Amino acid sequence: MADADADSLLVERVKRGDQRAFELLVIKYQRRIERLIGRMVRDSDLVQDIAQETFIRAYRALPQFRGESAFYTWLYRIAVNTAKKALVDLKRDLLVSEGSMTVSDDGDETSRIENELTDGETPEALLASKEIATAVNAAIEALSEDLRQAITLREIEGLSYEEIAEVMNCPIGTVRSRIFRAREAIATRLRPLLDTRDGARW
Repeated sequence: MADADADSLLVERVKRGDQRAFELLVIKYQRRIERLIGRMVRDSDLVQDIAQETFIRAYRALPQFRGESAFYTWLYRIAVNTAKKALVDLKRDLLVSEGSMTVSDDGDETSRIENELTDGETPEALLASKEIATAVNAAIEALSEDLRQAITLREIEGLSYEEIAEVMNCPIGTVRSRIFRAREAIATRLRPLLDTRDGARW
C-alpha cells in the first residue's frame, strides 16, 4: 500500500507540472516495462522503442488518470496495448521471447516455481531444477495468448485477480478460469518430469 501511495503522490505532482516526478516514475518502472515488452516481442531492438512510446503515451494520458487502479496496472495496460499496436503495424505475430521467463539481470523475473526449486545445493538438484525450469518455460510458450498473459500477470508480475481482470478487460471469473487452465496445462507438462525425480535417475 505504501508503494501505491508513493506512486499516487508522484502522479499528483506530475499533474501539477512537476516533470521530475514523472522521471522518477520512469526510473522506477522502466526495467519492469521493458521486461514485459520483451516477453511479447522477439525483436530486442524494438523493446526500448516500445517502452519509450509507452511512457510518452502515459505522460500524455496522465491528466485523465483517476487513480481507480494502481498506477502500475494502468501503465502495464498501456504497455501491452502499445506493444500490440507496434506488432500489428509491423504485421508480426505476438510471441513470447525464448527464455524470457528465466533470464534477467537481477533475477526477479524468474518463475516462482523455479525459485522454489533452486534451493538445492547438490549438482543433481541444480540439474533437476534447470530441467524443470526449461519445461515450465516450454509449457508457458505453448499456451494460448490469453492463458499465457493471465498466468504471467499472476505468477511473474504478482498482480491480483482484480488487477488482471482490469488489464485483460474481462470478468474475474474468466481470469480465474484462465489461470486454472494455464496451471493445469503446465502441470501436465511437468508431471512426467516430477515423477522421475524420486527415482534412481537422481
